[in-house]
Amino acid sequence: MEIEAELSKIIINETSDQQIIVLKEKSGERSFPIVIGIVEIFAIDRRLKGITPPRPMTHDLLDSIITSLGGKIEKIVVNDLRHHTFYAQVTISVNGKKFEIDSRPSDAIALGVVSNTPIFVADHVFDQAAQ
Repeated sequence: MEIEAELSKIIINETSDQQIIVLKEKSGERSFPIVIGIVEIFAIDRRLKGITPPRPMTHDLLDSIITSLGGKIEKIVVNDLRHHTFYAQVTISVNGKKFEIDSRPSDAIALGVVSNTPIFVADHVFDQAAQ
């Protein structure tokens, strides 16, 4: 089962390569942090602040390519947690056909922020992350 989530917190530490985002279920109290890279956190942060870079960044480019090819990003799902590593999928539809693309959660969420796509988390991921 997938639960809709939101990006509830961004913690930027410019002296470290490890940055933190926190995902929280929209209709509940569960949340968990994910450690991501500095490039991804700045891409997410800029978009949330409404700052558009003068030239497309990687996540902007990917969104543009998908859209130009007639696709639509349907949803982002953080779908697994194994050995302290989170996994995600980006669901894209093209001409009525759906594709689930494996992704790092940081890239999927950055792409989701760029494309204003809903984020979901598998129920078992919330349970595992709480342990």
